[in-house]
Amino acid sequence: MFERLKSITRVLKREIQVYKLVIEDKRTPKAAKLLLGVAVGYALLPFDLIPDFIPVIGHLDDVIILPILVFIALKITPKDVIEDCRKKILVE
Repeated sequence: MFERLKSITRVLKREIQVYKLVIEDKRTPKAAKLLLGVAVGYALLPFDLIPDFIPVIGHLDDVIILPILVFIALKITPKDVIEDCRKKILVE
């Protein structure tokens, strides 16, 4: 169980680094940069659209909104940009 959690954490850290490189890449469309920036900003905000103290729904907004923003941003980003960024992270 602990090893699986550790593995998931490693993957998430790597993906965040990839998204950072995607945002910095000149080939990334401005809309994708904006969506990834909003996703990161929303994750770091001390408040949510739906407060967390509301049972179930309060935590679901984080689970639904963030992946949707990232998914849309990656869909409009050219595949070669994402692949190049992933390769850079794997080399490091």
